[in-house]
Amino acid sequence: MAHRHWRQVLDYAEGIQDGSIIANLERKQAIDRFLKDLDNPDYEIRHDAPEFCIGIIETTLCHQQGEDLAGNPLRGTPFLLEPWEKFIIYNLVGFYLIGTKIVRFHEALIYIPRKNGKTGFAAALAWSLSLWYRKSGSKCYITSAALMQSLEAFNFLDYNVERMGEKQVRGKKDGLVKVIDNNNEHSMEAQLPDGSFFIRALAANPDAQDSLNANLCICDEIHAFRQPKQYNLFKECQKAYTNKLLIGISTAGDDAQGFLGQRVKYCRQVLDGTVKDEQYFIFMCCANPDENGDIDYTNPVVHEMANPNYGVTIRPAEILNDAMQAQNDPQQRKDFFAKSLNVFTSAIKAWFDIEEFRRSDQKYSWTLQELAKLPISWYGGADLSRMYDLTAAALYGNYEGVDICITHAFFPITQAARKADEDSIPLFGWADDGLLTMCNSPTVNAADVVNWFCHMRDLGFKIRQVGHDRKFAGEEYFPLMKQAGFKIVDQPQYFYLKSQGFRHIEKAVKDGLFYYMHSEAYEYCVQNVSAIEKTDDAVQYEKIEPEHRIDLFDASVFACLRMIEAQAKSKKASVWFGDKKE
Repeated sequence: MAHRHWRQVLDYAEGIQDGSIIANLERKQAIDRFLKDLDNPDYEIRHDAPEFCIGIIETTLCHQQGEDLAGNPLRGTPFLLEPWEKFIIYNLVGFYLIGTKIVRFHEALIYIPRKNGKTGFAAALAWSLSLWYRKSGSKCYITSAALMQSLEAFNFLDYNVERMGEKQVRGKKDGLVKVIDNNNEHSMEAQLPDGSFFIRALAANPDAQDSLNANLCICDEIHAFRQPKQYNLFKECQKAYTNKLLIGISTAGDDAQGFLGQRVKYCRQVLDGTVKDEQYFIFMCCANPDENGDIDYTNPVVHEMANPNYGVTIRPAEILNDAMQAQNDPQQRKDFFAKSLNVFTSAIKAWFDIEEFRRSDQKYSWTLQELAKLPISWYGGADLSRMYDLTAAALYGNYEGVDICITHAFFPITQAARKADEDSIPLFGWADDGLLTMCNSPTVNAADVVNWFCHMRDLGFKIRQVGHDRKFAGEEYFPLMKQAGFKIVDQPQYFYLKSQGFRHIEKAVKDGLFYYMHSEAYEYCVQNVSAIEKTDDAVQYEKIEPEHRIDLFDASVFACLRMIEAQAKSKKASVWFGDKKE
C-alpha cells in the first residue's frame, strides 16, 4: 500500500510499450526514456514524494465543474488522477540523483490537446508540490500570457480551500490558508508547523516582474507567449533553490516558429537522442503524420493517439463529429488540428512540408570544402533588406543531378537582440553555428555580403553570376560587387518570374535531389513560406506571418533562377551551333 500508485505507473508504461495503449511517437519515446532511466545507475527512484503528491491531490481536491461521459455532475466529486497524470508526477519528483537529495528533473513540458484536463492538473500540481516542498518555504507562481487563464487554476484551488473549511474569512482567522483575491493580487499562503507555502496567480508580463523568487513555476498555455523572456523570467527566478521545477503546459497554437514551436522542436530532439538534456522531462501528445506527411484526422485511432484522456474527458463520438465537420467545412479544420490534435496550424498554412526537405537533405553529406573542389558552376542570389532587417545570400549549383544550395544570413548586431526577442528569431544561435554574420553597424553592411561571396570564391567556388533585385540593393552593394569582379544580373521580384525557381526547388525536394547542408536557418525560412497558385501553374509566395522571415529561401530562389536561365541559354546555344554546323 505504501507504493500503491507505482503499479499503475508501470502498467501504463508497459501498456504503451506493448501497444495495448494507443499513443503517439513522442509519448512512446518518453516511455522508453523512463524505462531506461529505471536502469540508469546515475538515478534512483524514490516513492515518498510522488505517492505524497498523488495522495494529497486525490484526498483533498474535488472537481469544481463539469460532467462525466454519462452526464453526471462532477462538482464536489474527488479529483482522481489518470494513469498518465500519475506517470508525470512520478517522473517529476520520483527520480533523484543517486545518493543525494537532489531531484533529477528541473524543467518539464506537458504538451497535450485541449479538454484533457490540463488546467485542473496544473492547479493540482501547484497544490501538491507546494505542500511537499513546504519545509523549504515553498513559493509557487501560476502564470500565463493572460491573467484570466492563470485565474482558472487559482479559482479551482480557491474553491477547494473554501470547501475544505481552511480558508480565512475577513475578520476571522479560523482557517489555515490566507487568500487574497482582488484586482491587485490573487494569492494564497499558509504557515504550517513544519514550513509554509505561497501560491500566486499572475500574468507573464516580462516588464514588471524582475524581482520574483520561487521554487515552483507553472506556465500555462505557453503557445500564447510572444517573447522567450516571458518564460525565461520564471526560469531565472528559481536560482535560489536546488530542487526547483519549471513546468510548461500548453496546447499547440498558430505559430510553429514562435516560442512554443521552438520548445517543441527542441524537446523532440531530446526525445530522439540528438540532444542530451537530463534535467528536462517531456510528455508530448499529438497526432503523428503518416509516411506521406498526411494526418488522417477523421480516424478515431489518431484521435486516441493525440489525446491521453480519450474516453475520459474526451468524448469519442464528439471528437469524431468535430473531425467530420473539419472535413466538410475547411474553415473549421485549422482549429481542429490545433486544439484537438495538437498540430501547429501555421504548418497547415505553410506551402512546404519541412520533413520532405529534411528527408532529401539527409541523403547527402558533402562538406563545404568538398563542394568547393567539385566541378560545379555556382550561381548566386542575394535578398537585401532596405535598412536593418534580415539579409540573405545564397549559392546554387547542381552535381550529378542533385541541386545544392548554400545560404548565409546577415543582421545588424545593434538590432539583433530586440528582433530576436520580438519576433522569436534564433539569430544568435545561427551566428554560433556559422550560418549568420552579425554586421557591426546600425544597418546591414553591404560589404559583409560582398565579402561572403568573395570568401566563397576564395575557397574554390566558381561563381558564374549573382542575381539580386536592384531596387533593394542600395547604393553600396552594386558597385562593390562590380569592383570585386562578379557578374551581377538584375532579378526583379515579380512573382511570375520567381515562380520558376520556386517550382524547380519544389520538384527537386520531392524527388529527393535537394541538399542545403543541414542549415537550420534555411529550414526556418522554408517553414514560413505560404503560397497561392495562380494561372498556368505559377505560384505567388509570401511569409505566413508578418514577424516571420523567408529571406534565405528568397535568396535561394534568385540563385536557382540564375542557374536555370544560364542552363537554358547554354542549351539554346548548343542547339544553334549544332544546327549551323550541320
